[in-house]
Amino acid sequence: MISESQLADTFEQQRHRMLALAHRVLGSRSDAEDAVQEAWLRLSRQDADGIDNLPGWLTTVISRICIDTLRSRAARPEVSIDQGLPELVVADDRDIPEDAAVLSDSVGLALLVVLGSLCPDERLAFVLHDMFAVPFAEIGPIIGKSADAAKMLASRARRKVQDVPRPAGDRREQRQVVDAFLSAAQSGDFEALLRVLDPDITWRQHTARGVTVTTGSGEVVEAVRRGQGARITARRVLVNGEPGILGWGPSGRPLSLMACTVRNGRLVGIVSIADPVRLAGLDLPEPPDA
Repeated sequence: MISESQLADTFEQQRHRMLALAHRVLGSRSDAEDAVQEAWLRLSRQDADGIDNLPGWLTTVISRICIDTLRSRAARPEVSIDQGLPELVVADDRDIPEDAAVLSDSVGLALLVVLGSLCPDERLAFVLHDMFAVPFAEIGPIIGKSADAAKMLASRARRKVQDVPRPAGDRREQRQVVDAFLSAAQSGDFEALLRVLDPDITWRQHTARGVTVTTGSGEVVEAVRRGQGARITARRVLVNGEPGILGWGPSGRPLSLMACTVRNGRLVGIVSIADPVRLAGLDLPEPPDA
């Protein structure tokens, strides 16, 4: 017979995996933590001796909690994450160790944004199969479909996700590229700026007026050119675990936040937030001279 302490120990061993899965599916760390807590409550009410494969059982339970949450959001769009943005976690980037916890479970903002555009069944099927290697035979019953239907959902999601810029290279290289971009932008060195930008960079901008998506390094350079002379203080930060840039105005009020995706020594993707209301609701680092 499994004791309560043994059950709790086993659950704690699976907590990190469940939290990572729920975060990718729900796009919110707080919602993911709530889902894990609900999984524990369901386990505590279950006859554990009747569970043959506890890790598999927990994966199924956390997945069903997540799909219920996603479907509830879809039915009540007024409570879904605004403008397609997932929860943002912004922190100081002080060259912390590469194996630090904040990096080990990070999910790129660009990927979370696209995952958030998928329908609930597509999102869960893709995350379970492509990120956590759960077989389609197990995914099907979770979403109430056949294994073949689950496979089709994941394939459809994969096509939508495949063009999302993914970071490559170690964290130190990513920081260097972001620093080079920031330095070139601040100094107005447009040739240096072009060298650090991928020609086909994707720039997704979230403003108070809505969302725009542009491609091409010329768009970014032109935006930097228009901003020359503005009294902005900016420095590198971590945005959902990846190097980014936070800018403040003369009063110390945050003006913009950028999440940067680096591949092969160049910026290939930027997600920027310049919505004052959205920025005011975030827990952001203080400006350098605060």
